[in-house]
Amino acid sequence: MANTDNPTGLTPIRHSNGAPYNGAYTEYYVPSTYATALFVGDPVIVTGTANTARYKGNMPGTLPEVNKASAAGGAYLSGVIVGFNPLDDDLTKTYNAASTERIVFVADDPDLVFEIQEDSAGTALAATSVSANADLVFTHAGSTFTGKSGVEIDRSTIATTDTLQLKVRRLVNRVDNVIGDSAKWEVTINLHTQRYLTGV
Repeated sequence: MANTDNPTGLTPIRHSNGAPYNGAYTEYYVPSTYATALFVGDPVIVTGTANTARYKGNMPGTLPEVNKASAAGGAYLSGVIVGFNPLDDDLTKTYNAASTERIVFVADDPDLVFEIQEDSAGTALAATSVSANADLVFTHAGSTFTGKSGVEIDRSTIATTDTLQLKVRRLVNRVDNVIGDSAKWEVTINLHTQRYLTGV
């Protein structure tokens, strides 16, 4: 059985202690000067600043600013986008277009477990990949139709190196998911800004 190739980024499913993910998030800020589109499932990184003016009832300094995180070994993550505050002129837009000021909802608990698809370049992850580490890859663009991210596991980076971005926990246990191209895996974030207190 072949897996469906349908990357949707990182989707929080539970906590490392087994508790289900309950939809919790923290509000962050994207300024209009940021010229990159953002999608649900995208990993983000804090930039070291915050809103400098009052925005949608939030006082200056209360909304930390985020950008899309890099997909590379050693690049830290602050969490994953799970939604956006509605835009005044478009209540239906499920992604954030480039150069659009907005409040973004981020699942930023460093102990969250996420589901993510592996890419299809090179050798597929195997049972022996469990507990190894890997980086992210942005081969696919986010979808402006579904609002979902295209980020995947870069399976070519699988290794025990502790500076890789993700830890592979196990294959997602579903009848429509098997080891091979486009398999879905449970992962946690290795390089989290709230776990190691590295600053920006």
